[in-house]
Amino acid sequence: MNQHHLRFWGKIGLLCLIAGAIPWDANPAIAKTTELELTIAEEATHPINNLHVGLSDRTPLSATPLKQTGTTDQPTHLQIAQELEDNNSPVTSVSDMLERLDSESSPMGQVTSVSQLSDVSPGDWAYEALRSLVERYGCIAGYPNGTFRGNRALTRYEFAAGLNACLQQIERLIVGTGVDDTELVTLRRLIEEFEAELATLGARVDNLEGRVAFLEDHQFSTTTKLNGEVIFSLVGATSDDENANIILADRVRLNLNTSFTGQDLLITGLQAYNFGGDITGAGSVQGALFPGRDAFLSEGSTKLSFEPQFPEFNPQDLSDSAGSNDVELYKLLYIFPSGVNNLTLFAGTAAEASDAFPAIIPFSSEGQGAISRFATLNPVVRVSGGTSQTGLASAVGFIWGISDTIDLRALYGSVNAAIPEQGATNILGSGFFGGSTVASAQLTVKPSSQFDIGLNYAYSYHDLNIMGLGLTRFSSNPLNIPNRTVDADGNPIVGGILNTPVHVNSLGATATWRISPKISLTGYGAYFFVDAVAGADASSDFTTWMAGLYFQDLFKEGNTAGLIFGQPLHRVEADGEANLTEPGVDRETPYHLEAFYNFKVSDNVSITPGAFVLFNPESDSNNDTALVGVLRTTFTF
Repeated sequence: MNQHHLRFWGKIGLLCLIAGAIPWDANPAIAKTTELELTIAEEATHPINNLHVGLSDRTPLSATPLKQTGTTDQPTHLQIAQELEDNNSPVTSVSDMLERLDSESSPMGQVTSVSQLSDVSPGDWAYEALRSLVERYGCIAGYPNGTFRGNRALTRYEFAAGLNACLQQIERLIVGTGVDDTELVTLRRLIEEFEAELATLGARVDNLEGRVAFLEDHQFSTTTKLNGEVIFSLVGATSDDENANIILADRVRLNLNTSFTGQDLLITGLQAYNFGGDITGAGSVQGALFPGRDAFLSEGSTKLSFEPQFPEFNPQDLSDSAGSNDVELYKLLYIFPSGVNNLTLFAGTAAEASDAFPAIIPFSSEGQGAISRFATLNPVVRVSGGTSQTGLASAVGFIWGISDTIDLRALYGSVNAAIPEQGATNILGSGFFGGSTVASAQLTVKPSSQFDIGLNYAYSYHDLNIMGLGLTRFSSNPLNIPNRTVDADGNPIVGGILNTPVHVNSLGATATWRISPKISLTGYGAYFFVDAVAGADASSDFTTWMAGLYFQDLFKEGNTAGLIFGQPLHRVEADGEANLTEPGVDRETPYHLEAFYNFKVSDNVSITPGAFVLFNPESDSNNDTALVGVLRTTFTF
């Protein structure tokens, strides 16, 4: 075991201290998806328990696997009503339930009699008569627990739904074994008493069936659903000496979510954007504010949450990438059951590490949450371009729901899996098992309903002296070694300091604590060990952390807000040929302060004003304090 490995394991204790100091956040449930955004939170028939589906709306998903229904039985009206009530959406009657299912086109008919508003009490003759029929013929499936709720009153429409179910069951019995004459008299009396409600119920059911048939005949596909997100954003940035012009940026995403068996999911994602930033960072906000510190691979601390890591070029082969609103395929991922209980597999040629891992952080949504890249995810997930937002990696992995409170996920990804051999332009290597690769895992634990905890580890190999985080300039030169123009044999080295392969051991912890139903405390901490694999004998260590408060329903239901403070990536140690700081840099710890407010205009439109301040940007006190302001408008459909 060499000194670098000893150094790595010796500092795990330090990470534990970092994790212990992190304030914990508020996210409902261990991980409600992961863009695998399984939009699957909405797909109750999928067993895939929350991968994140592609609109980068990283809402934390529950670690409990989704139920596999596997049955053709349809829920009764009473069951639907009760499920809605159990989900904190009380249904006061069957008519109320039907109104929710079909309120957009034709509201429930007018109540014409006061008697229609009265409940049917347990002491009424009708109530006792129907209960007798239920017990004798089992003609109502009842509520989920199999009871008839004999200790409470029913509304007349709720009662009519039960009576209608009994009529259908008894009709079958009449054709078969017959029914007692006395009970037929009781039935006739019940029908006469509730004739109006039965007629209304029948009409409403017929109407719903007609509309369902119309939708089935005119739907886009029987296997595919389309969803989308459009972001328009005004962005301005300034410092004491430099200013960036106000820009209008956009990002458009369309996802096709396809299921072939009802238990699998194929995600095909298309996107277009107009962000700038070439391989040196020129043309980006970062390049405008810090022109003397242009970062290789367009790295920088000013990046926004919805800004691609590599806007105008493809790091796989240095070719021109999408931009200027060209359409590109950014997501191609297939999720499917393994056949083993609670184990789901996934594979894809355009994927990100964040597809598989629950975000934990409540404001991780790129379209609705924090406005900076720094605040949305633990950087360990971002290693090796793991969240480039352009589907950089080919990846395979698994999701294992160990229990209701423990969830383990892992993936292996390769940046240049489609390139068969090394060439002059594919600087990140070639092949699925060669070149720049990453193996990453996250253990998510929910010790109580108030806490969610995520523990991350990643091992990555890079053909260049980079980390691929997209967060600061250190990501593109983590070793900070003197520029080498020739190798040991005197041969010229193309790329100098960049042409040094490295491997990175990354450790991170993220936590959430729901202080109250409306306020959450969240945070993360991470430590990175970077070591040269060949050439120079060099190593560097980096730390970063973040803490934040998240507010739900602030000032108005549906609105959210966040207050964030933390330390961006900062080199804390350098050994061998690596240097702790560069010439001309006055090394100082950097800090990031951010606030945003997400105002929900409607169910499909939100506006988010926000800003973040960078103190000692890029760990250099010679850089003036910088302010980045954003006004983001997000449309979802």
